[in-house]
Amino acid sequence: MMIPARTSVPRAASRAGKALAAATLVGLALGLSGCAPEPEPEPKPTPAETTTPTAPAPTTAKPTPKPTTPPAPPAFDKQARSIDDPASIWVVTDKLRPLAPKEYEPADLRMPQGFVNTNGQPLRDEAATAVEGFLGAAAQNGLNVQIISAYRPYGMQVELYNSYIARDGQAAADTYSARPGFSEHQTGLVVDLDDGSGCALSECFGGTAAGKWLAEHAAEHGFIIRYPQGKQEVTGFIPEPWHFRYVGKELAAEMKRTGVVTLEEFFGLPAAPGYAD
Repeated sequence: MMIPARTSVPRAASRAGKALAAATLVGLALGLSGCAPEPEPEPKPTPAETTTPTAPAPTTAKPTPKPTTPPAPPAFDKQARSIDDPASIWVVTDKLRPLAPKEYEPADLRMPQGFVNTNGQPLRDEAATAVEGFLGAAAQNGLNVQIISAYRPYGMQVELYNSYIARDGQAAADTYSARPGFSEHQTGLVVDLDDGSGCALSECFGGTAAGKWLAEHAAEHGFIIRYPQGKQEVTGFIPEPWHFRYVGKELAAEMKRTGVVTLEEFFGLPAAPGYAD
């Protein structure tokens, strides 16, 4: 029988197969290693945040307020009351301005209370109340002041004026006594005061303690000295520091504030040194 001949594989082919197998193993190994997750990188430390200081917002300087001037008080109303009506507490009577009518009589006279009134003469109600406060304040300051003359009606002024003419003559009488119908006493707004020091109805009363105090505080109670020193050519009468005229606190205070001491000058009236006739 015939034995088949051995087929021999070429050596080159055998080496090629081994090389292929080896390459296959390496590929598997590489493939497996490619499927594994890569390790996460360690977190890098975050540098501390540095805060840049913010510059403060510029402040707008507030303007310095300008000093404000307080509003001026309202001007004194010189027409608030009549200076012609004899019933007005501002009535002005002098040698050029007789009362109208000349026989005028106030309707609201009453006797002041609580003080000596040597002639028992009344005043208008408002003036009587004011003089009670005036003399009360004087008493609190140790001054004993009394009333020696107040309201005088027309008929009484006729008698007084004629008696002065008989004693001193008309020219002299006209310097210290008003003619009937021209007298402030007839308005019921005037009071003559005295302190018993010996200067009654005399210019020296202004130098007494009572005279000085009364002059200083008259306006607080609504009074003025109607015939002041140095104003005879304006008022027509010699100084009478005892003769207090009630005009109300408002007008008295304004006259004191402005330093105008006569009603003629305050109201812009003509000076009245003498009578028209």
